[in-house]
Amino acid sequence: MTERVFVAGIGSTAFGRQPGRSLLDLAVEAGAAALADAGLKPAEVGMGVFANALAGKLFGDLTVGQNVFAALGMPRLPVANVENACTSGSTAFYLACLAVRAGEADCAMVIGAEKMCVPQLGLLSSGDSELDTLLGLVTPASFAMRARRHMVEFGTTVEQLAQVSVKNRRHGVLNPLAQFRGAVSVEEVLASPMIADPLTRLQSCPMADGASAVIVCSPAVARRIGARVAVRAATLLSGDYDNPQDMVRWRTDREGIERAYEHAGIGPADLDLVECHDAFSIAEILHYEALGLCAPGEGGRLAAEGATALGGRLPVNVSGGLISRGHPVGATGVEQIVELTRHLRGTAGERQVAGARVGLAHCMGGDRAADTKSMTVAILAG
Repeated sequence: MTERVFVAGIGSTAFGRQPGRSLLDLAVEAGAAALADAGLKPAEVGMGVFANALAGKLFGDLTVGQNVFAALGMPRLPVANVENACTSGSTAFYLACLAVRAGEADCAMVIGAEKMCVPQLGLLSSGDSELDTLLGLVTPASFAMRARRHMVEFGTTVEQLAQVSVKNRRHGVLNPLAQFRGAVSVEEVLASPMIADPLTRLQSCPMADGASAVIVCSPAVARRIGARVAVRAATLLSGDYDNPQDMVRWRTDREGIERAYEHAGIGPADLDLVECHDAFSIAEILHYEALGLCAPGEGGRLAAEGATALGGRLPVNVSGGLISRGHPVGATGVEQIVELTRHLRGTAGERQVAGARVGLAHCMGGDRAADTKSMTVAILAG
């Protein structure tokens, strides 16, 4: 068993509305780009993990991964299909890292892909099996309630919430793959249509089509191809759904992040950049606090003072985040790893975080009884 896993290759499509392209097309483009980036042949990949949240629901296809990897020239590859809400892609990354660490494969490829801009999609929620969902606690309402509670308890303002969107849209201007590449002001954010008070449309992530891919490998392969970005931690945690002391932050958020820091042997002061799950503006603020970037209740002020902007003390969502880059659910967690890798390699272009050596990717999915159903954290070092 190897204790170290490295990122061998990365690839992405653009994110956004792509009506003329199929899910297979998007996934194959990202996978082929990752192979080319790594300088590997299809025969050198020993396992495939495909992440997608909606293909079964929308298209009735539960084995898309086999189609994708066959199209990439890997028809007999062991392939796992993963659905885990917004953490589908990051869960697939976690499983690929486990496979390499266990010695089951020298190289494992993760592809996350999603087609969300389709008429039959409907409302995304935590599921019709949940009574709260049936009574109206859909995703925007859940985040809006947390925002209101944060405002009451800590004095967070609507302007501070809006600053998250302003920052991430400004970052998105610098990302050629982002869905939205136009800057917005606080006034524009607050004047956009209300989704769930106090969260407006410009504080909510858009649906998108897109795909991302990552190849992880053993130290021996990394030495051969010159890969230097190491996976220091990759964690996956489910909620315990018993969180009576804190109805603002997610208990599993804090515990999963602490576990990742412990595995990596670092703390928040060691981070150079973060990609986190900003499905809504309040989510990024709450994740600041769970990540230890500021004290509980100080997330709104951290956003307003510019500490998490490019050039600030600790840049967060330099890719534009979900709010600007877009949120093709199955691809999101993989694209976070891709983005960190770009910065750790020093190839992120205009949005490069200077001197980046350690990055953290955080994602969460689903909500139940005041806790998240799934959360992942990965820490990479260059």
